[in-house]
Amino acid sequence: MRKKILIVICCLLSALSLGAKQTGVIKIGCVGPITGDQASLGLDQLHALQIAVDEVNAKGEIIPGCRLEVVSLDDQHNPSQAVAMAKRLAADPDVVAVIGHMNSSCSLAAAPIYQNARMAEISPSSSNPEISRKGYDTFFRTCATDDIQAPQAAYFAFKQLKAQKVFVIDDKTTYGKGIADEFKKEILRLGSSVLGHQGIMQGEKDFTPLLTKIKALAPDLIFFGGMYPEGALLLRQARSLGLIAQWLGGDGIYVSAFIDLAKEDAEGVYCTFIGADVSSLASAKNYLETYNSRFGRQHIGPYSAYAYDAANIIIEAIRKAAKKDRQAVLAQVRATKDFPGVVGLTNFDEKGDSTIGFIGVFRVKNSAFEYVGPAKQ
Repeated sequence: MRKKILIVICCLLSALSLGAKQTGVIKIGCVGPITGDQASLGLDQLHALQIAVDEVNAKGEIIPGCRLEVVSLDDQHNPSQAVAMAKRLAADPDVVAVIGHMNSSCSLAAAPIYQNARMAEISPSSSNPEISRKGYDTFFRTCATDDIQAPQAAYFAFKQLKAQKVFVIDDKTTYGKGIADEFKKEILRLGSSVLGHQGIMQGEKDFTPLLTKIKALAPDLIFFGGMYPEGALLLRQARSLGLIAQWLGGDGIYVSAFIDLAKEDAEGVYCTFIGADVSSLASAKNYLETYNSRFGRQHIGPYSAYAYDAANIIIEAIRKAAKKDRQAVLAQVRATKDFPGVVGLTNFDEKGDSTIGFIGVFRVKNSAFEYVGPAKQ
């Protein structure tokens, strides 16, 4: 009788083993704002990862017995929510790495969770430099940082826009205040006057008192460090008050939704971006065609290609690790060298920052962003 029971148990274990081999998954988490006023950015990130994962799965199992799967979570660009979502991913043993978070404040809040879980996190857009200065060896990014972007934006404002009297506005977030502070420091060093620096809150709707104050100061340039919903609203209200100063923003307004929200007032607005004009890169042609044909959108988000490269860096790390093991995958991500992505060759420095430091400038013309050239020539 005991012998028969042992045989049955062995058969069951064998069946379970075969079933696991046939249905095993390796999960890649994706966290960003997929609902709310910044949803377009989070969805672009998610779509990029889905494309990368589907391309690999179409070729077969990435390692014997396992296929890739995407786990998408919504952090609502809220740091507290970001921590909760990071904990959910860390608690799932099938999740070996994460794409995200989109917002610097969320990456900064969630980074300790991934550090404790020994899980690689690659952000395509969290550009605040403080994140990688915390000593987390699990954090990486495929974008340039704001201490590179902001000084070049200031140089462009001073040299090309001839800005002499500047007012600085930020949205008090890790990203917005960080880039605004860096811009202010550099524009002062270059010799322009900063008439004032004021913070607003994300979600605010009436900026008339602030803009009325700014108008009286007669700046020739307003720099905005923040995201596109507030940036568009600020711009519209400024123009309605007759505030005609030139407008320059960081990459937070380099989103087609900014033009949709600001309408005709967006014409002539400048912004910098943590990279080149992706649409002009031959290396990005196939990806852009795939994205547009699959999701039916002609204007994909600015960080989409950077998310696609981040996804493929993780996928390559999984392939080289050859097992479902977070630490092994993390080691391979850190060993990345000259990864041939759609935005160029990606390398990470000792802090996990991308070594690609090119900053481009765009201007709204005929209701579309037009590439102007490098911020600093």
